[in-house]
Amino acid sequence: MADTLHDAEQRLIEDFSMLEEWNDRYEYIIDLGRALPEYPDELRTEDREVHGCQSQVWLDARYDNGRLQFRADSNALITKGLVAMLVNLYSGRTAAEIRSATLDFLREIGLASHLTPSRVNGLQAMFQRIQRHAEEYVSPQSVS
Repeated sequence: MADTLHDAEQRLIEDFSMLEEWNDRYEYIIDLGRALPEYPDELRTEDREVHGCQSQVWLDARYDNGRLQFRADSNALITKGLVAMLVNLYSGRTAAEIRSATLDFLREIGLASHLTPSRVNGLQAMFQRIQRHAEEYVSPQSVS
């Protein structure tokens, strides 16, 4: 991955800043969700479900070549877009990058103040799950 996490967050902030109306921003979020690859039915398991979300959200992680790769899905359009935003930001990052990440960029976007409290809680639960996956992969895998 050529750019840093900070660069990716800044690009997301710029994308949102080009959209003046919140209806357009919500459409952008929904489009992010629609662009997610198909999520396999066999991965829609209890252990992959993110609890704390009003909608159903599934998040799968794998460690590949020193970096985490995420796949996700949701049964709600906006929630699917929110998890897509996180998947796009954190897939391909090292565990250390993810562990040091915050959701501070959401303030600059203004997203947290335009979501319902339950969606904000869900977004935080998704982020915490991503960070938990990073915690699991902090030390390099010693299996060959």
